[in-house]
Amino acid sequence: MLKILDFEREIYAVENQIRELLSLSHMYEGVGDITHEIAKLKKKLRHMKRDVFNGLNGWQKTQVARHPGRPYTLDYCQYLFTDFIELNGDRHGGFGPSIVGGLARFDNQSVLVIGHQKGRDMQEKIRRNFGMSKPEGYRKAQRLMELADKFRLPIITFIDTPGAYPGIDAEEQGQSEAIARNLIVMSRLRVPIIAIVIGEGGSGGALAIGMGNRVLMLEHAVYSVISPEGCASILWENQDKVAQAAEAMSLTAQSLLQHGVIDEIIPEPLGGAHRNHKRAAILVKKALRPHLRSLLAMSPEQRVQQRYEKFRNLGVFQEEGS
Repeated sequence: MLKILDFEREIYAVENQIRELLSLSHMYEGVGDITHEIAKLKKKLRHMKRDVFNGLNGWQKTQVARHPGRPYTLDYCQYLFTDFIELNGDRHGGFGPSIVGGLARFDNQSVLVIGHQKGRDMQEKIRRNFGMSKPEGYRKAQRLMELADKFRLPIITFIDTPGAYPGIDAEEQGQSEAIARNLIVMSRLRVPIIAIVIGEGGSGGALAIGMGNRVLMLEHAVYSVISPEGCASILWENQDKVAQAAEAMSLTAQSLLQHGVIDEIIPEPLGGAHRNHKRAAILVKKALRPHLRSLLAMSPEQRVQQRYEKFRNLGVFQEEGS
């Protein structure tokens, strides 16, 4: 079922008008020439999309980032890479379906791809735990990253999760330890790492595959230490303040670029990535190429040092007059 966000309703109304006029023009020869009217509506639609999506606040961007029609990791694998071979299992008895990964080729360069996968229909969402990974998912990611380091393959990660799964069984199986170990491993890898926030980047569940030499972010994605709902619940004990919480958290790509948390904003197709998966992938590919080239030109030691300094300097500030 198509999900229409509140601020998209007028956009969909105009799109329906265009579809109806096109249908009339095809069905009835005597309806007259309505191409001019259709062209006017299409122009109005472009302006409407641009105005609406350029003016989104933090909570509205969160809704776009969570849109069930957005492209997920496996969609990007289809459009960005060739010869993708998925690798499964953490070699400790776990499968970890919330995180997918495998070998692929990007512009004839062998790479290793890792990313969260939320699932499309309800059956797949349940199987993949809505993109919230348990420890076995992070241990699988660790195994694949160490494999990439062994064979000198660049790593590309796609971040799209509300956060790590907070269930009792996940905690009993070492959730925090699995995430912490991933951070240790990623800090020492000698190969290039590029992390891309494609939807919702939530807390340690996102950071566990997000310690990259470059961190890129789609225009309408969000990246934060907690969800707006969780923030509103903790600070105000009031779920009605989610919009206020989203603004206070500075979770949008624009805010995070300003604060130096990410390195580049990747533009989305007009109206959001959920409207055109292929176009979204083309824009990601265009942004990915120069970063991969520059990182491959660095020595392994330089890549490790650059990554260390990047994350070590996050949150550093200087008081005026000091």
